[in-house]
Amino acid sequence: MLLCSIAALALVIERLSSLRSARVVPPRLLDEVISVTRANLPAADVVNQLADNSVLGTVLASGMRAVVAEPRITETALRSAFESAGRAAVHRLERYLNALGTIASAAPLLGLMGTVIGMIEIFGSQAPTGGGNPALLAHGISVALYNTAFGLMVAIPSLMFYRYFRGQVDGYTLDLEQAADRMVPHLLRFAVQRAPAPSPVAA
Repeated sequence: MLLCSIAALALVIERLSSLRSARVVPPRLLDEVISVTRANLPAADVVNQLADNSVLGTVLASGMRAVVAEPRITETALRSAFESAGRAAVHRLERYLNALGTIASAAPLLGLMGTVIGMIEIFGSQAPTGGGNPALLAHGISVALYNTAFGLMVAIPSLMFYRYFRGQVDGYTLDLEQAADRMVPHLLRFAVQRAPAPSPVAA
């Protein structure tokens, strides 16, 4: 239980730091990117800096790289590039959440197991003739129940933070999708339009 509590605290602190809005979806980043790329696409070093800026920056940079790599890119291919980058970004955002959820689920069971083991030890130490001390028995039971209480003390905050982080990730996922939807028509302006296929000449 002590290891679970330490692990849960470490995961909560790490996620609180990693899921800050400034590190995931900076409020003004999308508007700044659209403004900078209004006339032309930025150089490769600027795109690399954008990718290192935040999670949103990484997704936006992937779209720019796709247009640079394939000047004749179609809308479907560009959306596919954004979707691939978005899935990787969401995977990063969900890192360690399963571990925190597992601790929240397992902590009460570990506490209950400690209580059961304690109860077995208490009743096993009683004399077969039933001449045990009731006060001592009651004290032993109360001590054994501390395991369950400690398990709940670890599980309840862990579950609350897990739900909180899950809600944050869902909100950031929506923000990334909306940003990609805004960037697709903007980046398609820089794509070289494919020439239409010649119509068959009537015989």
